[in-house]
Amino acid sequence: MTVALAAVVAPFIVGVPAASAASADDITWSVTPADESGADDRGVIQQELDPGASRADFLAVRNLSRTEVTFALSAADGYYTDNGRFNMLPSDKESVDAGLWIDLPDSVTVGPNGTVVVPFTTTVPEGALPGDHAAGIAASVSSTGTDAGGSEVGVESRVGFRVMTRVTGDIVPSYSVSGVESRYDLSWNPFRPGSANTSFTVENTGNASLLVTGTTTIGTGAAVFPIDGAPRQELLPGESRSFTVAVADVWPTFFVPGSIDLTPTASDLGGDAVDVAPQSADASLWALPVPQLLVLLGVLLVVAALFWRRRRFTAALDRAREEGRLAASDSAAASDAELSSAATQGRADPAGTAPAEERR
Repeated sequence: MTVALAAVVAPFIVGVPAASAASADDITWSVTPADESGADDRGVIQQELDPGASRADFLAVRNLSRTEVTFALSAADGYYTDNGRFNMLPSDKESVDAGLWIDLPDSVTVGPNGTVVVPFTTTVPEGALPGDHAAGIAASVSSTGTDAGGSEVGVESRVGFRVMTRVTGDIVPSYSVSGVESRYDLSWNPFRPGSANTSFTVENTGNASLLVTGTTTIGTGAAVFPIDGAPRQELLPGESRSFTVAVADVWPTFFVPGSIDLTPTASDLGGDAVDVAPQSADASLWALPVPQLLVLLGVLLVVAALFWRRRRFTAALDRAREEGRLAASDSAAASDAELSSAATQGRADPAGTAPAEERR
């Protein structure tokens, strides 16, 4: 059974002169912008046109295989994937924008190890909106394969490049930030800070492409995005993308202030910067310092135990002193009683009670 055509799209190469891919039959090819004589050093075609204007350009298809190959040629609306890489709509999706503006042959046949230059034309409709419009041009081959269920499927392999058309008029870069959520990840080591993850969505609400950059600050930690080595995060007009930024070295202080500071950039076709206003969004969070509170509780328990022991020792010492004082008082009273008794006996015979011998 043959299943509807499935598209396998090779990555579009941005900023390098060529892209290549291999089909199931080991067909290898590249597609690049070109002039009349052959491939040039452009990786992306960038052009600025008035509504109703046209521009002629060229592409070069190079067949790196040992056999002659007929490549299907196509143009379609372009977009950026969630990871920031450029792609074009698959062949089973209809274009509604710049992909319809490009007129080129349906196919081209290229001999083994040969290159053919193909002309094409971009025509901007009269009512086109000012701003940036993206499309892709690709050369493709089709083959058949088998899916996981054993059914036969058609596979389209494509290689291509970007065509960025800026329609003249008022260029207004703008954007919005929404869906901000921050989450704290606790470190159970009370002497080490935890981390935070902040998620948010940026939407390009203007008519110029934006390169999204910024910094997320949470409490004592901060992180830039995108990180070094990550793909550029470019947004076409109308596109939105969700980001998650990890911020390390964040101490839990109950309420942890935070912010997302966006500093996107835009440029004209000459590479000169176009002013884009920075924007901040609140990213504060609550973080209970559980390990630190447990340590504090332990310290308080130790202090309380020492204080209790000291009170017991002081009370015992006071009792011993009181008992000693009482014992000393009782001993002194007993001594006084004995002395008083002896004195009483010494005064018991009054005058006239002398012994009989003396009375004679």
